[in-house]
Amino acid sequence: MRTLRKNWQFHVMLIPAMILLILFSFIPMGGIVMAFQDYKPWQHISGSEWVGLDNFRYLFEREDSMQVIWNTLIIAVLKMIFNLLVPFIFAIMLNEVRKLAVQRTIQTLVYLPHFLSWVILGGILLDLLSTDGFVNQILGSFGVQPIFFLGDNNWFRFTVILTDVWKEFGYNTIVFLAALAGINPSLYEAAEIDGANRWKQTRFVTMPSLIPMVVVVGTLALGNVLNAGFDQIFNLYNPLVYQKGDIIDTFVYRTAIQNGEMGFGTAIGLFKSAISMVLILFSYQMAKKWAGYRIF
Repeated sequence: MRTLRKNWQFHVMLIPAMILLILFSFIPMGGIVMAFQDYKPWQHISGSEWVGLDNFRYLFEREDSMQVIWNTLIIAVLKMIFNLLVPFIFAIMLNEVRKLAVQRTIQTLVYLPHFLSWVILGGILLDLLSTDGFVNQILGSFGVQPIFFLGDNNWFRFTVILTDVWKEFGYNTIVFLAALAGINPSLYEAAEIDGANRWKQTRFVTMPSLIPMVVVVGTLALGNVLNAGFDQIFNLYNPLVYQKGDIIDTFVYRTAIQNGEMGFGTAIGLFKSAISMVLILFSYQMAKKWAGYRIF
């Protein structure tokens, strides 16, 4: 109570945020009951038939459900790996640029795509990657046949992962640049006295110093392993690539919103949330164990 009286101003500042959290996060959780019902909008929750675990059983019996889960895992894991690897390498390379003006210009250019929504980028990519788009025109000048990047199952995942990394790697680099700024300069001076060139300084000083941050970012990303990017997929995919490109979030949208199977869609969302919660708890424990990182 003494601490509460001393810091009451900070607790008052939390009240608006707590109200919003309750209104938009806690109260809507009552809708979870739809996962156990054959929900009909005109009958509401109180009048819809209770079906128990039938929606969850149906989830694992449908072939397209399991395909969607595998698609989500593959796309999300590959995004997680490359969104960790590319910023790590780029941060090290950018750190070697000695002219500050050049470094800041490059930083600004690679950060910009992060601030564009997938609605905008989706429209741009649909034009650029169409069979008669700019990319295929360039490939055609080298004798390459047009590639249906967004309509071929074999190319869609590659396109999704590549465009996501292109959009986010600049922003994700900030974390590693901050870690680089915290490296003790005396380590480089000692390495230079020992005869280490720039490559050896990078290999034996810079990279080991970034490993704890890589561990933290990587383990925390596990909590989002079932989030393969609804905004991106929804704005890029089409029925031709459902087999390899449909993910849990887009599947829920189609089944619950478009097809009216709200009980089944809620069951899928609840299944995803439960797995995500377990992975978040696991990732925080791993971050605490391997990198000494903790929130609570």
